[in-house]
Amino acid sequence: MKFLIVEGDDIKHGLTTDKYFLWTEQVLRAKGVNPRVVAEVTTSSWGIFVGINDVLKLLEGKPVDVYAMPEGCLFFPHEPVITIVGRYLDFARFETAILGFICHPSAVATQAFKFKLASGGKKILSFGTRRMHPAISAVIERSAYIGGVDGVSNVSAEKYLGIESIGTMPHAMIICFGNQVEAWKAYDEVVDKSVPRIMLVDTYYDEKTEAVLAVENVDRVDGIRLDTPSSRRGNMRKIVEEVRWELDIRGKRDVKIVVSGGLSLKDVLELRDLVDAFGVGTAIAGAKPIDFAMDIVEREGKFVAKRGKRGGMKQVYRIWDELKDEIKLFNEKGEGEPLIQKVMENGKILKTFDMHEARKFVLKQMEIIRELGVEERFLTCS
Repeated sequence: MKFLIVEGDDIKHGLTTDKYFLWTEQVLRAKGVNPRVVAEVTTSSWGIFVGINDVLKLLEGKPVDVYAMPEGCLFFPHEPVITIVGRYLDFARFETAILGFICHPSAVATQAFKFKLASGGKKILSFGTRRMHPAISAVIERSAYIGGVDGVSNVSAEKYLGIESIGTMPHAMIICFGNQVEAWKAYDEVVDKSVPRIMLVDTYYDEKTEAVLAVENVDRVDGIRLDTPSSRRGNMRKIVEEVRWELDIRGKRDVKIVVSGGLSLKDVLELRDLVDAFGVGTAIAGAKPIDFAMDIVEREGKFVAKRGKRGGMKQVYRIWDELKDEIKLFNEKGEGEPLIQKVMENGKILKTFDMHEARKFVLKQMEIIRELGVEERFLTCS
């Protein structure tokens, strides 16, 4: 029995399209209509652009040119992140997959970016792949990593991305032992010594009691994790303050505090001065997809666009020290650095983007935001 996963060859051959593109192909071919067009992918929000490599794999070998922002680039409303130039029937049915390759990954990266920006330099860990289909685990972790998280929990990242996964312990392990102390001691004895000893301290008793139990009964405790459920949470800041106090008065100032469990951006902003690391799940992995759309903006060399869109192939120029963009027609000169670059020519891939370089690019942009003092512009709570 196979898992219900669409195979790569089916995606490559356009099986994952929306049906109306097949009707469109049928009509255009029957009438001999196949104009040379320029199609742009834009949205009305800001974000971090991710997913272009898969788009290029999809279009490889097709007689089209592709232009794009570099992966990891911060984009703003109405800016093209991808531009495709070619005969419409050569890429029409692939619009659905093209958008699918970037809408959710860019959203995950954008949420990761927000959480890392909000953390004040504290660690953000991606804990949310369990909320999404396992077939896209590596996509989620790659996007979160590019967006700025400091670690990812899904083991698939090691095989598919070449980055080490991280983790602590589940409540299930502690319950299997029937005793927190026995479970913590066993973890310390068995797990590789290179792994930080982060003890989960909210299974049976309150967090303060279990934190004290851990540091007083286990030889090595590098940190404690609070995964407090919402039904028991109350004032989370007070809980963390109590735990920190009890650790400190026992000479355990070096023991880190990790918080996880349904965290929002607001939680991170409120706790970042107390907490050393945040395990963020659904808010990153289950990010609401960015509503990218693809629209024809030129037909046979003439400007065209539907209502609400802007005609003409465009370039985006960025003035980095102001984080200010200017949108111009593609062949017009603007101020700053041009962001749109040619990445495919007549179906031949000219450039792909390295995950680690994309992450460095993201962190550089984050630093510019901090230097400009405009964090609030990007920290809409969600």
